[in-house]
Amino acid sequence: MTLTADAINAMSPAAFAVEFADIAEHSPWVAEVAAAARPFADREEAVRAFQHAILEGGEERQLELLRAHPDLAGRAAIAGELTQDSTQEQAGAGLDRLTPEEFARFTAMNDAYRARFGIPFIFAVKGATKGQILESFAARVGGTREEEMLTAVAQVLRIVRFRLEARMGDAR
Repeated sequence: MTLTADAINAMSPAAFAVEFADIAEHSPWVAEVAAAARPFADREEAVRAFQHAILEGGEERQLELLRAHPDLAGRAAIAGELTQDSTQEQAGAGLDRLTPEEFARFTAMNDAYRARFGIPFIFAVKGATKGQILESFAARVGGTREEEMLTAVAQVLRIVRFRLEARMGDAR
């Protein structure tokens, strides 16, 4: 069901928090902060409110949000523990259909990235291929912690945009 800005604006704060608690991976505080920015004129304003909540959340909350993300094609996916959005996004990139060799490569890259930066590798996979994701892994694992924190937050902002676009469509 596509939600309109009017419908979202009419929600109680509690209903809004429930509806959008999963927009930012296991971080309902983002929806709670974004709710206070209503009313939204349109989808773009809603996207900006969610993104602003993340950017203004502070370093500690951002780090918690980053750590709440699952590894790409990782253990949570195998165990069926991903959120519905993450499951659909990873499947759309073909990460649910990896060969044993590809799975081994993703596992090794996830482990190396997490060991180096203390967070999972975050990549907005919508529209990406397995190859593009692996190329990004290889390019980013050699970066600095500061670069990766900025890149990871930027990727979360893209994920939030994609998820809100899916829920709101072009609705006003």
